[in-house]
Amino acid sequence: MAELTTVARPYAEAAFRSAVEAKDVSGFAGKLQLLGAAAATREAASVLGNPKVSGKEKAELLFSVAGGNVPDALKNLATTLIDNQRATLLPFINEHFARLQRDHEGVVKAIITSAFALGEADKASLIDALAKKYGKKVDAEIRVDASLIGGARIQVGDDVIHASVRDTLDKMAIALAH
Repeated sequence: MAELTTVARPYAEAAFRSAVEAKDVSGFAGKLQLLGAAAATREAASVLGNPKVSGKEKAELLFSVAGGNVPDALKNLATTLIDNQRATLLPFINEHFARLQRDHEGVVKAIITSAFALGEADKASLIDALAKKYGKKVDAEIRVDASLIGGARIQVGDDVIHASVRDTLDKMAIALAH
């Protein structure tokens, strides 16, 4: 999977530069997300990998899923990927494009995993604290994982804040084992 992400990166960066030049980053993002989601389905993957289906038909399939009005730069990208049997990279290109978009807009993505469902006040307080810590707006994804027993685990990029009972117990077990 890391290999696919590495191969997808230059495509995503080129698409992002085109989106910035066109002053339509959010429009590109929406269409690329649709193309990536379409390419990730089992049905589309079987069509995209089928040598009996022409490149034009494969492109038409993807563009129909995107609902028309696909920017020319994205059409060229998808066609190039199809022609080089790399259409399966579209979901990975979309992921990297989304990261570039968040960076461009000054947003960080946080995954907050809590042992229990958080109330609105707790969510807002946590998101506000993360925004202050990172100096950016926070796009938070909230998950619940009862195996944490209590507290939360927060991931922002490569940073992980371990503040759960499970994490504390795991650290204690490691310390006792040595």
